[in-house]
Amino acid sequence: MVSGGVAIIFLLVAVVLIILATSKWNMNPFFVLISIAFLFGLAVRLPLVDLVNTIKNGFGGTLGSIGIVILCGTIIGFIMEKTGAALSITQAILKLVGNNRAPLAMSIAGYIVSVPVFCDSGFVILTPLNKALSAKTGTSMGVMAVALATGLHATHALVPPTPGPIAAAGNLGADLGKVIFLGVIVSIFSMLAGYIWALKIGSKYDIKADIEEDYDSLIKKYGHLPTAFHSALPLLVPIILILLKSLAAFPTKPFGDGGVATFISFIGDPVTALMIGVIVSLTLVKKDVEKTAISEWMSEGLKSAALIIAITGAGGAFGAVLKASPMANFIGETMSGWKLGILLPFIISVSLKTAQGSGTVALITTSAILAPLLGTFGLDPALTVLAIGSGAMVVSHANDSYFWVVSQFSGIPTPIAYKIYTTATGVQGITAFIIVFILSLFI
Repeated sequence: MVSGGVAIIFLLVAVVLIILATSKWNMNPFFVLISIAFLFGLAVRLPLVDLVNTIKNGFGGTLGSIGIVILCGTIIGFIMEKTGAALSITQAILKLVGNNRAPLAMSIAGYIVSVPVFCDSGFVILTPLNKALSAKTGTSMGVMAVALATGLHATHALVPPTPGPIAAAGNLGADLGKVIFLGVIVSIFSMLAGYIWALKIGSKYDIKADIEEDYDSLIKKYGHLPTAFHSALPLLVPIILILLKSLAAFPTKPFGDGGVATFISFIGDPVTALMIGVIVSLTLVKKDVEKTAISEWMSEGLKSAALIIAITGAGGAFGAVLKASPMANFIGETMSGWKLGILLPFIISVSLKTAQGSGTVALITTSAILAPLLGTFGLDPALTVLAIGSGAMVVSHANDSYFWVVSQFSGIPTPIAYKIYTTATGVQGITAFIIVFILSLFI
């Protein structure tokens, strides 16, 4: 094989090719990552048979740990959308904070809904309500749209079971319970930063809501909604179970070493927990549409998850080839004194996100690149996931599909969207990283 220094040069070339291929040439990230994995392996002169086996094992090993989790999370999101559970949660939050704080209500609603639902889908789901509230309260859509979009963005990038953070945690071997617990802390600050930015900057532009239905008509369309508590159960149950498993693994052994601890570890495994979440979500389905939910809605969820699963597996394959190269040892010998620490994953993720648009791709690719280097740099896996997630928010602009969802669905002119939304994602990501850095001083 080539020397470690040459492998580093090839890695830099690979990252540039990933950015160009996925952003400028609009190539599919799955094909790009697999192709680059082959090219990098050939460039560093991995034995041909070993290269193929490494790619296959990296792909399969990654999906073996998180593929089912991603599928289940997507199914839960579809069922919450179709049953009106997302709307029910939003109503409850609005009652809690009041109509005069409608932007805060939408920000919190987005924060919760985006845990299992992609932020693009979540924004589409909640936009009719967002417009209706804007018209009812007289609040500019500039404020309402940015508040909702940044609320969704916060948990999308930082809190499993959203696919990006799950994939990154899987690539880095991070404890999922720890990622969830710390991710909630970091994402709250990120959400609040986006909300404050929405109030301060979005309010400068008087953008009227183009509504098809008023607030009351929208609520009537859904008919009888499930209660807010019932609606939240598909999210709460898996998260609580995963956190219990992490608690059971503490050195103090709070649940002992017997059958109770074993059972908690079983139900708290992300695969088991998310499967239970799917079962709980089915209790939201009305009897008259139960067959439709089980067949069509689940099928829609599986189709939606297919691409992200393929990209996740490809990221794992690329990471496996990186691990098999001489790069890790070289970096350990030459870069250990650079003391970039937790800043390194943030910088790489920012570069990928800003260049190619997809936060999920930035999370997966950056975690694949850093997986062989965690021990070398002494980075905590969970905090590294969150540093990458922070970078994966900076910034959303024209090459990000979510940018167009936010601007077009809200009726915000593109130049104004750059001023009020793109800047908001920058503020969000930097705020999140500052919190991650502070946590790294104590963990």
